[in-house]
Amino acid sequence: MQCGQCKGIESLFNEKEAERQLRAYRKSGPSKTTQMLIEALKAVGIEGQTLLDIGGGVGAIQHELLRAGLASSTGVDASTAYMRAAQREAERQGFGDRVHYYHADFVDLARQIPPADIVTLDRVICCYHDMQALVGLSVAKAGRLYGLVYPRDAWWLRAAIAMGNVYFRIVRNPFRAYAHRTRAVEAVVRGSGFQRRFYKTSGPWQVAVFAR
Repeated sequence: MQCGQCKGIESLFNEKEAERQLRAYRKSGPSKTTQMLIEALKAVGIEGQTLLDIGGGVGAIQHELLRAGLASSTGVDASTAYMRAAQREAERQGFGDRVHYYHADFVDLARQIPPADIVTLDRVICCYHDMQALVGLSVAKAGRLYGLVYPRDAWWLRAAIAMGNVYFRIVRNPFRAYAHRTRAVEAVVRGSGFQRRFYKTSGPWQVAVFAR
């Protein structure tokens, strides 16, 4: 990942934000779109499967699927604070021996990370400049299911993201958000032998599950 983006992620998704997200998860469960993704995966069947959750934040997908019968989970996150929060929550819920975490840019570490039955990226594609690398390397790790939550392909959303990036420049935060085209994302996924099996939108987000 670009060094500036790494610094921006650590700054934006810091200890304070991780604690806020963890409190929200403990109080109300996963956010709406995360829950949509979880339910879509569970509907296909996740019992006894393995998960690779990239950019999973405080680990909501991991915790919920482990509780539903997932065998084990691997998390990769570029935010130190989020990774630590996910680890703490996994221990609190009794899943400490079934999870493993990497603090890294997934693209840089992809060769070292084992494949999994299920791969998820929840609001991650919009944080990465090289969509082809991120999606291509991550879908290659998926044996059965590939789940995504990412921004809808709409002009008003692209404009909002552009305005957000102006704000980041003003406050001198090197983090940038990206509005990748849905057609381009799906072309990479389909090129690896997957077909879309679930799709819904909610506000600015689209939720998709692909099956091999």
